[in-house]
Amino acid sequence: MARIELKDIQGEAIGTVELADAVFGLHPNIPVMHQVVRAQQAAQRTGTHDTRTRGLVRGGGRKPYRQKGTGRARQGSIRSPQWRGGGVVFGPHPRSYAFKVNRKEIKLAMRSALSAKNSEGVLQVVDDFDFEKPSTKAAVAALSALGLSGRVTVVLPDNSVNAFLSFRNIPRVRVIAVSDSSTRDFLDNSALVFTSASLRRIEEVLTS
Repeated sequence: MARIELKDIQGEAIGTVELADAVFGLHPNIPVMHQVVRAQQAAQRTGTHDTRTRGLVRGGGRKPYRQKGTGRARQGSIRSPQWRGGGVVFGPHPRSYAFKVNRKEIKLAMRSALSAKNSEGVLQVVDDFDFEKPSTKAAVAALSALGLSGRVTVVLPDNSVNAFLSFRNIPRVRVIAVSDSSTRDFLDNSALVFTSASLRRIEEVLTS
């Protein structure tokens, strides 16, 4: 098993933590990660776009001119698609963009993303963000002590309310509960931070 330095919120090393090779020691499967992230983004699309067909555009109930004798092409309605103000042919209508991805692929993508972050050296493990009360100032100080800047993702245990409230207002910092984490959350950052508890939980979920 690989090991990683365990730090406190002052940025001091207080020990090491073992990383499960099945989660943090894989060769990243890039096609699967791409597929899973595409599925996540597609599922977030609202799909509420809509256009009116000739049957939905108001007006056009009367034939604009007689069928024969005008020298012009026959027309049945001024709301036909070829007319200005007419209906739209093959336009978009409300639909879902979501598509299915197998559960095994989702777990493989998450393991691949975590392995990639570990190999890049941008993974950090903190013992705990044990703030007595919500404090953005304390959270900013903790990130500074850890030497983190730019886009940072902080993964917390589900019950870390004070820490969640402390990190959520910091620009370019995404804070998520470990039960809500996804492949995209692990990839879309320049640094990924786990607490000891959230690290153990994500290993438990991804190796089950």
